[in-house]
Amino acid sequence: MRKIYDRILGMRGNLITVAAKGVSLGELAMIHKKDGKKTLASVLRFANDLVTLQVFENTRGISTGDQVTFLNREMQATFTENLLGRCLSGIGQPIDHGPEIVGEKVDLAMPSFNPTERIVPRKIVHTNIPMIDVFNCLVKSQKIPIFSIAGEPYNALLMRIANQTDADVVIIGGMGLRFDDYLSFIENAEKSGSMNKTVMFVHLATDPQVECLLVPDMALACAERFAMNGKTVLVLLTDMTAFADAIKEIAITMDQVPSNRGYPGSLYSDLAARYEKAVEFAKTKENEKSGSITIVSVVTMPGGDVTHPVPDNIGYITEGQYYLHDGKIDPFGSLSRLKQQVIGKVTREDHGELANVMIRNYADAKKARDRSAMGFKLSRWDEKLIRYATLFEEKLMSLEVNIPLEKALDLGWMILSECFAPEEVGIKKQLLEKYWPHQ
Repeated sequence: MRKIYDRILGMRGNLITVAAKGVSLGELAMIHKKDGKKTLASVLRFANDLVTLQVFENTRGISTGDQVTFLNREMQATFTENLLGRCLSGIGQPIDHGPEIVGEKVDLAMPSFNPTERIVPRKIVHTNIPMIDVFNCLVKSQKIPIFSIAGEPYNALLMRIANQTDADVVIIGGMGLRFDDYLSFIENAEKSGSMNKTVMFVHLATDPQVECLLVPDMALACAERFAMNGKTVLVLLTDMTAFADAIKEIAITMDQVPSNRGYPGSLYSDLAARYEKAVEFAKTKENEKSGSITIVSVVTMPGGDVTHPVPDNIGYITEGQYYLHDGKIDPFGSLSRLKQQVIGKVTREDHGELANVMIRNYADAKKARDRSAMGFKLSRWDEKLIRYATLFEEKLMSLEVNIPLEKALDLGWMILSECFAPEEVGIKKQLLEKYWPHQ
């Protein structure tokens, strides 16, 4: 039997305090306002009989005489195959004017999969973005962030990945989004035709911070169910810095002792608990196709500082990073630590050597550009390198390029052949004979 408490002892920000017994951490409560409306809250802390709850909306309109009922369960997501094409709030409520979601109730923040049930990542996730597919492959079950700064087109990059990926299901988790960014995600999915395989969980900048904390858990709980049904799931999260800031704000309100730059000491664990949901597991008798969860997240670096606690902690948790700089994925700041699992093994034989040669020549081209900027006389080789860099940036580095991996590799050979002779690129003779364009 649920107990009803009719006395709220205190309110501060989005937190309320109630004298109650027999509650558990994370347990949901329902606040019954005098005007007949109801509001959810979640238990954040208890000390003896004093229970602190985080209200899921502004506490305006809540009075000390309102009733509080504890529901004996934690927050849950609702899973159904009909989630595809829907847009939900941070607490899983429809915000697309569609019908209510009816389906299986799934607990949030469950433990990650047993490591013995996981498969070593060896399958590529195609994005049709050459700077990812060719030079830093995204691998199934990988967890990798996009390091960037405010003002860079990181959300546009996520939209491109969502549109062009070969994943069965795309789940987008938006945290602290501006309303125009939210509309852009909707319009992009509808125009590209990818809405029928997309689910969105959206927390706007004006929504309560507790909803921001729930977005990754909602997205990953549903991703797990899709993956267990044999689906390849790609989870796109933006922005994990907003998620960390929500954790910090709530910790400060609760008078927790701060750690580095005001973030709580649990920041690493809070982030790792979400990223470790990335997994690929074996086929079962029920599912002939192995399911997987791959996580790509945006991490904005305040002031471009990579030593900021959020990118610094995430860098230790994840398997590399994409560095979005000046509107492009920087090949020198980006690294996918799992790419060697697929390059030349599940991709074409020339993939590895071609990628290495192209990046090496691009690095030499940047030095040649620096010599040109300082007024030094350029050699013929320098001029070749600069011409190569221009073609490389236009045809491969631009985020507007949308071509499959095989065509991107062919294009790489074409760019090399337009700027250099075969003997100048330093590639094995057998590969040159097979792939060098005959003009």
